[in-house]
Amino acid sequence: MISKGCEQCAEGGKMVMFVYGYCDQRDCFYCPLGENRKNVTDVYANERLVESDEDVLEEARRMDALGTSITGGEPQEALDRTCHYLSLLKEEFGEDHHTHLYTGIPGGRENMRRLSEAGLDEIRFHPPLELWGDLHGTEWEEILYVAREEGLTPAFEIPGIRPEPEFLEFLDEGAADFCNINEFEMSDGNYRRMQEAGFELQEGHMSAVDGSKQAILDEMGDHERVYFCTSVFKDAAQHRNRLKRMAKNVSRQFDEITDDGTLVYGKTYTPAERFAELGVPEEFYAAKTNHVEVAWWLLEEMVDEGDVDDGEIVEQYPTVDGTVVERTPLA
Repeated sequence: MISKGCEQCAEGGKMVMFVYGYCDQRDCFYCPLGENRKNVTDVYANERLVESDEDVLEEARRMDALGTSITGGEPQEALDRTCHYLSLLKEEFGEDHHTHLYTGIPGGRENMRRLSEAGLDEIRFHPPLELWGDLHGTEWEEILYVAREEGLTPAFEIPGIRPEPEFLEFLDEGAADFCNINEFEMSDGNYRRMQEAGFELQEGHMSAVDGSKQAILDEMGDHERVYFCTSVFKDAAQHRNRLKRMAKNVSRQFDEITDDGTLVYGKTYTPAERFAELGVPEEFYAAKTNHVEVAWWLLEEMVDEGDVDDGEIVEQYPTVDGTVVERTPLA
C-alpha cells in the first residue's frame, strides 16, 4: 500500500519542510542530519532557507507542490511553528494540499488535536529502536488511537534496520494505517557513527547499507500495507521528479529540461545588441546585467560560425539558488 503522501512524493509533488533541528532522541546512531541541520532553529522549504512566510509559499508554487511533509529534528518540539506552517499552507493551497509529519515522540492528545486543527492529515511515528518489539501496552500504542480520534491518519515510518513483526501486528489490529520502511542508509551526517556500529555500504551503492533489506522483505514485504522505500527510488524518482516539476514551472522558452530535471542554456558575454543585429528572435535569448543567456544549441552554432566570439553551455538546478552542475566552454 502506498499512502497519498507517498504517491505525491513519487510524483515529485511533495515539498519538504524542515522546521526545527533539535531533537531529544540523542542516541540514534543512524540520524542522517548533517551539521548544517542538526541542533539549529533554521527553517528550510526543500533546500531553501526560509526567512518569511512568502519564501515558503513561493517555494511551493515553484514546484507546483501537491502537498508538504514536515520534518526535523523533532517538529513536535516546535509545535507553534509547525502548526503555523500547516495553517499557512492549507489556507493558501486548500484542503487538497496533503500534509504529513514525521515524529520520534508520542506527543499526547493535545498535540494531536492542535496538529489536526492546523491542517495535518497524516502522522508517521518512529519509535526508538530499543523499544521495537515491546510497543504494545505503551504510550506508542495509545497514541495511534488518540491520533485517529483527533482526525489524523496514524502510521509508522521506520528505518530498515531489521525486520520487526510487531509493526505488522499494529496494522492487523487496525491501530496504524500503514508502515513505511526506508532502506537503511549512510549519509554524511551519520557515516562515522554507522561504521562504529558495524554497518557498511552495499557494494556498488553510494548510500544503501549492506545487510537487512532482504530479511525485511522476506518477513514484512508481503503485507499489503507495508511499503519498502529504496534509496535508489528516493534518488531516481522522488528527487528527480521534484526537480522536473520545478524546471517545468521556471524554465524559459529557450531552456532545455534534461531527464534529471536540470536546465541547460548557453551563456555569452557578447552584447545583446549583437543578437539583435543577427536577427535572433527575442524568445531565444535574455539579456542580463553583464551577459546574455541564450538557447544552447543556437549559441553553439553561432560560435562555430564566428558570429559570436565566446560562450559556454551551462547546466544548473531549477532551485532558487540556481546551483550550477556543469559548464562546458564553447570554442
